[in-house]
Amino acid sequence: GMVLFEPGRVIVGNAGILLTKVLYKKKQRNRNFVIVDGAMNDLIRPALYGSFHQIWPVLRRGAIHGALEKSDVVGPICESGDFFAENRPLPMVDSDDLLAVMSAGAYGFVMASNYNSRPRAAEVMVNGGQYDVVRKREELKDLLHGEHVPKFLI
Repeated sequence: GMVLFEPGRVIVGNAGILLTKVLYKKKQRNRNFVIVDGAMNDLIRPALYGSFHQIWPVLRRGAIHGALEKSDVVGPICESGDFFAENRPLPMVDSDDLLAVMSAGAYGFVMASNYNSRPRAAEVMVNGGQYDVVRKREELKDLLHGEHVPKFLI
């Protein structure tokens, strides 16, 4: 007999993270919101079907086992589905902190879109202490490439 299996998602999913920066925090109706620069167009799975991705600050302040605060980690698109986590216990974070959204390797860029005219993020490969940008961040001009005004409107 033959045994077939596809380890791709387990290997590739856990091999990649999405880095996002905290823009600001706000408290509203007894809920804590951590607004980040990443959005549902960068990692659609939480918005699309409620997938769970661990989220941790890249650098932790104070004690490693410090107080956790239940927070919603949300993007800047202003859509009700633009979130990475809801009511999630997180270490204290401040504006400009980087957060690592874990297990995004098989789901991040490959499922990303330009929704709301947002250029897609750069992809960086890391090997030990070495890194290189393997796909540069898109710019607005990249989104407009190939578009033109129809002749009948001119």
